Amino acid sequence: MMVSSDLTWSGHIGSMVSNARSKLSWVFSVFRTRDRAVMTTLYKSLVRSLLEYCCPLWNPSKVAEIQLIEGVQRTFTSRVSGLKNLNYRERLSELKLMSLQRRRERYIILMMWKILHNVVPNSSDIQFKTTPRHGVVAVIPPLSRSSSLHNQSLYDGSFTVIGPKLWNKVPQTVKAAESFIKFKCSLSDFLALIPDQPPVAGYSSSWTNSLVDYSPTRWSDI
Repeated sequence: MMVSSDLTWSGHIGSMVSNARSKLSWVFSVFRTRDRAVMTTLYKSLVRSLLEYCCPLWNPSKVAEIQLIEGVQRTFTSRVSGLKNLNYRERLSELKLMSLQRRRERYIILMMWKILHNVVPNSSDIQFKTTPRHGVVAVIPPLSRSSSLHNQSLYDGSFTVIGPKLWNKVPQTVKAAESFIKFKCSLSDFLALIPDQPPVAGYSSSWTNSLVDYSPTRWSDI
């Protein structure tokens, strides 16, 4: 992985997507079958894994980068037998796949659970506190007031900020799970209730598909 000269992950994301597309082309050229089960297994093992390695670290906030990554999965789903005439959301449903954006946020929430329970180091110095209404909530560490606007922008899109925001969207009943396995299962059940509509051409700032913007009232009509 590499950080660009402007301290972003743009270079890494571009290289990663290029490698994933090359691998996807190889899969379709070598394996002539278009059987859904076979192709989905190959995609998950050989392509999607390239797009998710260490994703809590480089998870993008820029619209263009979110679309760029999602485009790999769009291409895959459009070439699976019987799905060509369906829209992307319908293809995901047929193949029982999440959008890549939703999966990255899921990984971040899982990482937050591990930090809370001291399974991994808390290198971001994220603090937790318990409240009567919301259970354990995460507190975003403050950035120095002397930081530049560029640094503030980078900080706002970092794990240190996004991690707590996502964690605090998870219901108390889910966060209270006693083990990691139970937490993963409960989190999956919770995420299954939330519309997963990845960004498309004409992406609007009013619709991000991110759990950060989730509220039951706002999403009830989507």
